[in-house]
Amino acid sequence: MAAIHLKNVAHSYIESPKSQADFALKQLDHVWEDGGAYALLGPSGCGKTTLLNIISGLLKPSEGCVLFGEEDVTETDTSQRNIAQVFQFPVIYDTMTVRENLAFPLRNRGVPVKEIIKRVDEVAGMLGLGDQLDNRASGLSADMKQIISLGRGLVRSDVNAILFDEPLTVIDPHMKWVLRTKLKELHRQFGFTMVYVTHDQTEALTFADKVVVMHDGEVVQIGTPEELFAKPAHTFVGYFIGSPGMNVLPAKVDGNDAVIDTMTIKLTQSYGALSGDVEIGIRPEFLKLVPADKSDIHVHINSIEDVGRHKIARCQLGEQTLAVVVPENEHVPIGTMGIKFDPAHTHVYQNSRLIEGVS
Repeated sequence: MAAIHLKNVAHSYIESPKSQADFALKQLDHVWEDGGAYALLGPSGCGKTTLLNIISGLLKPSEGCVLFGEEDVTETDTSQRNIAQVFQFPVIYDTMTVRENLAFPLRNRGVPVKEIIKRVDEVAGMLGLGDQLDNRASGLSADMKQIISLGRGLVRSDVNAILFDEPLTVIDPHMKWVLRTKLKELHRQFGFTMVYVTHDQTEALTFADKVVVMHDGEVVQIGTPEELFAKPAHTFVGYFIGSPGMNVLPAKVDGNDAVIDTMTIKLTQSYGALSGDVEIGIRPEFLKLVPADKSDIHVHINSIEDVGRHKIARCQLGEQTLAVVVPENEHVPIGTMGIKFDPAHTHVYQNSRLIEGVS
């Protein structure tokens, strides 16, 4: 196993890119620590599969280099990088038994028979395949085939990294939860470097120690799930992570005041007079509805959604709409109410980037 350093890596599918807009992956310099569990999170087309393919060797970057430990592997093909890959759809041999499929990567590398038997039995036990080992793969469901594919990725003990490209797409919802839990357990047990590509925030946040959020070909934030929730570095992170996502409201910011329409929100830090595209962001969990006479800031409650654990109030603040999380047992009438912003969780953004103020 080894740390993976993406050193000033960028990629364009255009032969002679002329601007940043021509890059599917904008320049990135980051070290993926040995033994870390990472998730690449973002919508379709954001560049996450491009980045994964650069790590795996399926794609050579237009700029920069890829290091495994101290070794430059930029020109090295996939087979020489000593990695395992699990793709979106099952890659197995229908004519083989489950046992033969799991053993195949080890036989290819000349692993002794006793070690193959031991590893296959271990992985089959972890993934609940023990009673299927002598069945042909052709008769199994798509779910089971993908579980075998996961097993083929996990059966090797000598890999530099295991790369997962949306591996649970064909898995039913309950089995997804089971397998995410299994992968997390396996990571803790064996310490493989794992990189997991997904567009599903639940998969990313429950699997990874560090989540790499991508938007429009750019890595906009790398952090723990807690960091991404508490302090989004980019408005896209706030919007994409959370259910509902962060409220992002155009504002005029001057010193400790943020003005939305004609209403002033006090901030805990001073920002001076900001220009450009200025917004404030606050998660629905950090807004509180109060009687109208308890706050100078008023909203109109348009609708209430009961989602079981809590309610979501959809509100109008001047010309802006926002969501507020309300406790399940709290009654919220349709109509005008006051609202309070938690200053400690009210963030300021300039041109979509988080701005730090002065205390």
